[in-house]
Amino acid sequence: MRSDQAGFMVQAMRWFGPADPVSLRDIRQAGATAVVTALHNISNGEIWPLAAIRERQELVAQAGLRWSVVESLPVHEAIKTQAAGWEALVDNYTHSLANLAECGLRTVTYNFMPVLDWTRTDLAYSLPDGARALRFDLADVAVFDVHMLGRAGAQRDYSAAVLETAAARFARMNTAQCKALDRTVIAGLPGSEESFGLAAFQQALEAYAAIDAARLREHLVSFLARICPVADALGVNLVVHPDDPPFPLFGLPRVVSTQADLDTIFERVPNRSNGLCLCTGSLGVRSDNDLPAMVRRFGARIHFLHLRNVAIEEPGVFHESTHLYGAVDMPDVLRAVREISIEHGKRIPMRPDHGHQMLDDLQKVTNPGYSAIGRLRGLAELRGLELGIAALSRQV
Repeated sequence: MRSDQAGFMVQAMRWFGPADPVSLRDIRQAGATAVVTALHNISNGEIWPLAAIRERQELVAQAGLRWSVVESLPVHEAIKTQAAGWEALVDNYTHSLANLAECGLRTVTYNFMPVLDWTRTDLAYSLPDGARALRFDLADVAVFDVHMLGRAGAQRDYSAAVLETAAARFARMNTAQCKALDRTVIAGLPGSEESFGLAAFQQALEAYAAIDAARLREHLVSFLARICPVADALGVNLVVHPDDPPFPLFGLPRVVSTQADLDTIFERVPNRSNGLCLCTGSLGVRSDNDLPAMVRRFGARIHFLHLRNVAIEEPGVFHESTHLYGAVDMPDVLRAVREISIEHGKRIPMRPDHGHQMLDDLQKVTNPGYSAIGRLRGLAELRGLELGIAALSRQV
């Protein structure tokens, strides 16, 4: 078999550990050969012990799969704000990297989003076909921010139209609806690094009162300048996940949202280990991000792919669409991925992301965005697209 017939991506699925409703057996039956996972039971900032890493590896191997990517090794908030003791937390981070490398795990995902990880406002948005999707609506964020949280100066961050919509929407909401929005926005989503109540969330925001985008970017550069030389020596690829969504929320800055942001990160810290997890859904929310061009521009630094699509309803409102159809031209993106795979001689791990809750999963308790059947559909579609692109390329 020719090498390009073997595929230019490693097909994986995310697994949240033994408590995940989706089992390793389910993942293997979906056709994946690898999983991406993390030790979610270990608190942010603590060292990941060798024994715990090896135990997780063995569990995955017993299912006939391979742990291919660490998603994620969280960056403690004190590192992002450079609060007292942040240097010791960086030392812990490098110790964890060394332990992962000793176990042969050499692609490690992280993000540098302040306070919140990925954010949505509706975890069960009903689609015309009866499936459910994740959805983001900036007016719902304004409802929470202005009318429930009462953040000082919040009104300045929204247009008059969004504020008007938010006020009308809040006036119609009952207590249960307010609690549901609170839980959705700040109580923590699958893979999130933190969860909050209102008082704790307000306190977390206050830690960023003097941190704008320029300062947060400097903190990211300082973090990378300390850990990348270690990662270089270990042969580890650190891959940053883009902001999701890729614009500021709750007055918090975002610094990994655009091509210009990534250019700055890689120019300031040019180490080999400084890499990218290309998330088509996160970056694809912005029309100014040309994803195929970004794949080709950052090809040497892309070591992990999150492949999903979004339907943009209007500015500031989007929902997760099927993997092949939406704002992201997935065939163009995968053609570019194939090019960089050949150019750099590597098969890039990928996973389908944020699948719809559908079919039998509608009757089950699932992690929002991570039910089995919707991701199985996404993986199958992406596998077919990958094989089709490879086959067509051989005919040219």
